[in-house]
Amino acid sequence: MTTKVVATAMRTHLLCLLLLACTCVPAQTTVHVTLPESLADSALTGRLLLLLSRDSTAEPRFQLSDGPETQLAFGRNVTDWQPGTTLSITADDRGYPLTTLADVPPGTYRAQVLLHKYETFHRSDGHTVQLPMDRGEGQQWNRAPGNLISTPVTITLSDERGGPIDLAFDQAIPEIAEPDDTDYVKHIKIRSELLSDFWGRDMYLGAHMLLPEGWAEHPDVKYPLAIMHGHFPDDFGGWRTTPPDTTEPCVYSARFGLDCYNRTEQQEAYDFYRTWTGPNFPRVIAIEIQHANPYYDDSYAVNSENLGPYGDAITYELIPEIERQFRGIGEGWARFVYGGSTGGWEALAVQVKYPDEYGTCYAACPDPIDFQAYTVVNLYEDANAYYLDSPFKRTERPGHRDSLGHVSSTLREANMRELVLGDKSRSGQQWDIWEAVYSPVGDDGYPRRIWDKVSGRIDPAVAAYWRDNYDLTHIMQRDWATLGPKLRGKVNIYVGDMDNYYLNNAVYLTEKFLRSKDFGGEITYGDRAEHCWNGDPEQPNAISRLRYHQMFIPKWAGKVGELAPAGADLSGWRY
Repeated sequence: MTTKVVATAMRTHLLCLLLLACTCVPAQTTVHVTLPESLADSALTGRLLLLLSRDSTAEPRFQLSDGPETQLAFGRNVTDWQPGTTLSITADDRGYPLTTLADVPPGTYRAQVLLHKYETFHRSDGHTVQLPMDRGEGQQWNRAPGNLISTPVTITLSDERGGPIDLAFDQAIPEIAEPDDTDYVKHIKIRSELLSDFWGRDMYLGAHMLLPEGWAEHPDVKYPLAIMHGHFPDDFGGWRTTPPDTTEPCVYSARFGLDCYNRTEQQEAYDFYRTWTGPNFPRVIAIEIQHANPYYDDSYAVNSENLGPYGDAITYELIPEIERQFRGIGEGWARFVYGGSTGGWEALAVQVKYPDEYGTCYAACPDPIDFQAYTVVNLYEDANAYYLDSPFKRTERPGHRDSLGHVSSTLREANMRELVLGDKSRSGQQWDIWEAVYSPVGDDGYPRRIWDKVSGRIDPAVAAYWRDNYDLTHIMQRDWATLGPKLRGKVNIYVGDMDNYYLNNAVYLTEKFLRSKDFGGEITYGDRAEHCWNGDPEQPNAISRLRYHQMFIPKWAGKVGELAPAGADLSGWRY
């Protein structure tokens, strides 16, 4: 073909595409949403979400994800919404994964609206901010008690001109009951003075404790504390005193490709009960901390300009109170930390930032511990988080892969989903909480963006702040003269070399530094192992992820003799 013919053909093809695009835009690009007086006795502020789905297997509010199976969402802020009035979502409001309502193809959808309520905080730093306070659900926008929702209805979008679509809230998500104490599992909640002072209202920390076998029968024994960090636990996880319920229907795990995975989880939980109460398991108090906050389901267990002094509150308020009430030894060598993913980062972070208060850390599949590998982004050298640097191409950076490297979402797509759920780092999701924890406070009182949420352009000044305060590898390198002696033998890291979120990339950099020193710990990788491999070479992810306590408590007990100070009680709790 000649150049002229090719050019003509290309113009014709583009014209056809434009015509198709024009004929596919539905007329109903406005949705009116009514706030009934029966559901609100005062004006409400928050994030209004319209959710559309072609999948009828669940409510639309449960069908938003980063992967190809995601359904649709559109969001906008609302301020002082008066009961009995109507607001609209239009083509001007941001959507995910489609940019606006005007992009939604004609068809039949299940529609639902949700209002994620915000509370006004008058913080001690002088800023007033509006954020969604956790209400016992672990900061989950689609499950938060008090949030308003509508019953899903079927709507039809067409090419024909028509009026707006009318929806209305008809219910509020109900309250969540507190878990009950049992012989083994106890619960604690304390008012944190440090956090209450920062947030300008009462703030609480909680924990679920698993008491050792024989705790009641040995009133003079004091015990070590096994602290598992991680996402918000509604109760002590992976614990069951009865065999699996075989009358329950089997639940297939798409992640692991296993049928009846619910029964596998129950069996593992029951096996843990038998191991915990058996004759040879170390007698320690195991705890799982509740520290959900206005930005996420947990605080990352460190002090932060935006979240407040959670590191100090956990270390100096909550943990000593647990030890006081439940007979903990109360010394740094007798507290060890472990966890995976978020919990893996937290385990290493508190060990680095509070080296005298914790005796050992076991960090599995940790969130990025070196920001030169912030998943697939080098925050100090890359110009853009979403695209590879190039004068002629726009190649998107991957966000999620499987063990064979198949990519199911990009980093940009994950951030666009968050931006629909909430602006100003208020989505309650992963990228926003990293930003909220690590960033300095902006002039408006909200976290300064590490990168522009739409364009992906990185802010070098914010990256420098992150490096100096939260890049754990950088901090260890910078402060090794004083940290090194305190960390020797206490840093242990485990990760799969095909982690779904590329978290192994940062571990490689951390390992390079630590192996140049006499660090005395272990760093291991799981071959083709995904998120969140925890260092067990004999079990697949589907099983090892359920055995954190069984794996790390005996590991610590076998090593504590090398790390504890002279005169430490290493036998009283080994009955």
